[in-house]
Amino acid sequence: MKKILLVDDEPELRTAIKIRLEVEGYKVIPASNGRECLELARSENPDLIILDLMMPVMD
Repeated sequence: MKKILLVDDEPELRTAIKIRLEVEGYKVIPASNGRECLELARSENPDLIILDLMMPVMD
């Protein structure tokens, strides 16, 4: 199963996209800021990262 790291600071949008991607058969790893994204990218080794460009903590 392909893994997607989904990064967005808006919880509603993140949840909606996560549900849609899971329906399509992807494992989705959610993150809410840039720092969390970096940590998860290193530990989870996702196949794809989808991210918002303007986020709190770290862009």
